[in-house]
Amino acid sequence: MSRIVAIVNQKGGVGKTTTAVNLASALGIYEHRTLLLDLDPQGNTTSAFGFDKENLEKHMYDVLIHRSKATEAIRQTDVKNLDIIPSNIDLTGAEIELVREFARENKLKEALNLVKNDYEYLIIDCPPSLGLLTINALTAATDVLIPIQCEYYALEGVSQLLNTIRLIKRNLNTELNILGVVLTMYDKRLNLSLQVAKEVRRYFKEKIFDTMIGRNVKLGEAPSFGKPIFHYDITSAGAKNYLQLATELLTR
Repeated sequence: MSRIVAIVNQKGGVGKTTTAVNLASALGIYEHRTLLLDLDPQGNTTSAFGFDKENLEKHMYDVLIHRSKATEAIRQTDVKNLDIIPSNIDLTGAEIELVREFARENKLKEALNLVKNDYEYLIIDCPPSLGLLTINALTAATDVLIPIQCEYYALEGVSQLLNTIRLIKRNLNTELNILGVVLTMYDKRLNLSLQVAKEVRRYFKEKIFDTMIGRNVKLGEAPSFGKPIFHYDITSAGAKNYLQLATELLTR
């Protein structure tokens, strides 16, 4: 049975896209058939693999409004065992159009029924909001992965996110599970990072992944070259962090 992991945090700049791109790539490298879904209208996950967002034949918007089947929108990436359903700014329109649809929270789940059995893992990069797109992701998902950055106000809004997850689990997806929390932008040289890590561990306890994603210049550079970290600099600390995170995820 496939696992569908939604990477969610309504705050921007916490490493959602970096985590989605590189965790999915690491799973592919470990020879697990993986599908990455770009559910963010900014389309940064799509760009991270070198796709031109402005010239996509089929993309996530078409899939959500049922103009295309998910199978028609899937594109192969340069990473072995990893495919993607790309996205662009058109996806903003889907959120508006779905408002008047019946069972609008289930559109992504319905679309994925055609493809989910072809993959072991489906990774969803969610937008930085708790709107209808994220609700669709949580309704379709089996698991939630929450990235939290080691910065001021790291836990701001987390209680709202957890409440949303509880509501989804109660009303729309009883199988939804919080897989864990991953700390990003960690720098062991900074007292702030150490303090935030301690605070997050106290809040989430056993839900924290042991792997922390350190601050790494190469991780920041890789998307501008349209490559995941493993194709940009596989020897970097960032690459090692995401391989470790994938290993840990596979054991949970």
